[in-house]
Amino acid sequence: MKQKPAILVVEDTPALARLYQEYLRLDDFEVTHADTGKAAIEALDKLRPQAMMLDLKLPDMYGLDILKHVTESGLPTTVVVVTANGSINIAVDAMRAGAFDFLVKPFNADRLRVTLRNALERQRLTRIVETYQQQIARDSFQGFIGASLEMQGVYRIIESAAPSKATVFITGESGSGKEVCAQAIHDTGQRRDKPFVAINCGAIPGDLMESEIFGHVKGAFTGASGDREGAATMADGGTLFLDEICEMDLALQTKLLRFVQTGVVQKVGSDRPHKVDVRLICATNKDPLKEVETGRFREDLYYRLHVVPITLPPLRARNGDILAIAEHFLQSFAAEEGKAFQHFTAETLEVIGAYEWPGNVRQLQNVIRNIVVLHDGEEVTPEMLPPPLDRLAEGRAPATGRSAELRELHAARDLTAPPSKPREGDGIRPLWQVERDTIEAAIDACEGNIPKAAALLEISPSTIYRKRLSWDEDETLPPATQGVGGV
Repeated sequence: MKQKPAILVVEDTPALARLYQEYLRLDDFEVTHADTGKAAIEALDKLRPQAMMLDLKLPDMYGLDILKHVTESGLPTTVVVVTANGSINIAVDAMRAGAFDFLVKPFNADRLRVTLRNALERQRLTRIVETYQQQIARDSFQGFIGASLEMQGVYRIIESAAPSKATVFITGESGSGKEVCAQAIHDTGQRRDKPFVAINCGAIPGDLMESEIFGHVKGAFTGASGDREGAATMADGGTLFLDEICEMDLALQTKLLRFVQTGVVQKVGSDRPHKVDVRLICATNKDPLKEVETGRFREDLYYRLHVVPITLPPLRARNGDILAIAEHFLQSFAAEEGKAFQHFTAETLEVIGAYEWPGNVRQLQNVIRNIVVLHDGEEVTPEMLPPPLDRLAEGRAPATGRSAELRELHAARDLTAPPSKPREGDGIRPLWQVERDTIEAAIDACEGNIPKAAALLEISPSTIYRKRLSWDEDETLPPATQGVGGV
């Protein structure tokens, strides 16, 4: 049998308490009444109701103290404040303290029932959203730092591809973490206890690359003073990672294709092939199809290697991750160097968030290490930023679109700042409209990324989801009832 939603009615006037209970009698609610603040707190802790109607003026305490108890204790109770005083100041205090909605006496049965049903539905949706976020949203994964949607997709592909032997082809700009991705695939799969061997095809001369991959025997070429195992043999049972694969010489690409097809290794200068069991992962910072079209990369090899593609997003496209990665590097390098750094100032974070980071995570890592090595203190200030961020911090460089958006967002966050002079006839706007415009401006500035907007506004993402639902509902209500949705 489905359990009835529990509603706690906190009202010290017996006639009103009976009236509210009568209003709710026809709905499928389990109603409990408390006539004092002490009784309300005891009922909250014992019953943990889904919703509470809370009168603000009680004989033994102020209703906002009970609301504060709900929020500080983390109780799963949605609060609807009821008062005879329609003062905007009381409404603001209640919303800031965590109330969902605000009812001014007198109100009819339909208004009460609709408000409570909305409160319960909002609570259900919030619980679903938070559970979903907890299940899929990770702020780190196998060496990666970042909770952006772009990286969540990368994490899921890595987890899906890791158990298989299928070749993975990673593309991404320099510094975006291609080797971290390859290592994550290895560490997440069944070969984690076997060797992970990495070769950078762009860092080794072409005439030595074959020996690096397949090995050589003594006397195979000038300087070969002894037998040497190649990377493919050393990775037997594990993973061979070929970074910057598009830099490989065409002649060697032919031999690599044969190796991919057969799994057979033959050392340079030897006539004795042997078979190895290797999981192959490749990476490039180029467009491999363009390399195929220009004849610099074999088409048949491309299709042999391009089984499971992973595209790593550049840092500038990873909404919300830049600041998290910067904080991680700051804590790590400060501990390593014995420095006192704990955090960045707001101005420094604005510059870091506005910069485009053409060198991606590697560039950000180097910048933070530069700061930690050359400076000390509890916080990183804009004056500590090395070039080219110092120019952006001082305003000598032209602002990018993203930096302008961030400045607008920071301005929008300061709700206590003096409002701009209204045009004649505008008057003073209701607080709920100011709040709505601020949140929507933050979402627009973050290109629709609600978790990032929530972080910059210093509120929970679920709060934004809840408010947007409330605003949608308000648009369907008569004008007199609009704008009472809670914070």
